Amino acid sequence: MTSTLVLIANAGDATVSAFELDAAASPASLRYLASNALPAPSSTFAVDAEALRVYAGVKATEEEPNRILTLALDPSTGELTQESEVEVDASVTYLALSPDRKSLLGASYGGGVGHVWPVTDGVVGTPTASVEFPNLHCVVTSSDGCAYFVSLGADLVAQYRLGGGLLTPLDPPTVELPQGSGPRHLILNAAEDAAYLMTEFTGKAFRLARASDGTLTVEEEVAAYDTDAGLRQSVFGADPVEGHLVWGADLHLARDERFLVCSERTESTLATVALGEDGSFRGVLALAETEKQPRGFGVAPDGVHLVAVGEESTQASLYAVGDDGVLEQEGRVRTGAGANWVRFVEVG
Repeated sequence: MTSTLVLIANAGDATVSAFELDAAASPASLRYLASNALPAPSSTFAVDAEALRVYAGVKATEEEPNRILTLALDPSTGELTQESEVEVDASVTYLALSPDRKSLLGASYGGGVGHVWPVTDGVVGTPTASVEFPNLHCVVTSSDGCAYFVSLGADLVAQYRLGGGLLTPLDPPTVELPQGSGPRHLILNAAEDAAYLMTEFTGKAFRLARASDGTLTVEEEVAAYDTDAGLRQSVFGADPVEGHLVWGADLHLARDERFLVCSERTESTLATVALGEDGSFRGVLALAETEKQPRGFGVAPDGVHLVAVGEESTQASLYAVGDDGVLEQEGRVRTGAGANWVRFVEVG
């Protein structure tokens, strides 16, 4: 029997909460399973659903360096048990597994470096490839062997062919985004012929076409936040809350890719962007207030249910994405402090 778990990283109290999604209930609900203590705060993890492993980046403390932990996931209890760890030279902001599960890729915002680590039976080895760009915020891999590193500081996406743990630049090697936009998170659609990207400083979603050789081309953009709230464009180093500035964060596709949902942290909203059959933007059709300061959220494998958390909230909200794109809240459960990362795991 298939079940869907929800894992939430709570950086404020260094825990990962685990829930089970009951999508068949009316309304749908989240059943609490476990709260897993980590040795240090984590803001990102990657999941190997086949091997039931979680790779979590934890930040340095006075006693310990930055590390990546390999954790075994018990799908029946939601408990995480540490199997191994590896020291890394900079705290990781984003982790992603290669499709063959033999490489773990990471992006470091503070270190300005991206790495590829080999993975053998859950053990993370020494880096086999590295790239350097300022304020790397995301890394994504494709099923046909490409890797994309998003640099907020340089306003670009660096694109590579990933093979044998090595990175070979594509032609062109980078894709430029508008100067000062602060590109943050990137996702691929199911067909992998398009990518969507969210910017931090302008709160815009971009659609990028993806060619057969893996290269990306910027096609269009849309403001994916509450444009009636009086928010102004942010700049690097500014306090977005104090200045009431745009503070874009995360994005995910929903409802068979008919909608793109984007989060903005200053006004704590989730914006639903309608997509055409060709994936193009049809405008923002709904805004929903959500948990305070929503850095991260996730959409379930069914494409219908969405879980959002907030860095200034200890609650997680469960929504159903309606056939019209409107988000309807179906439940709310307690999670840890500083929640900022959500991933779904389908098991069984």
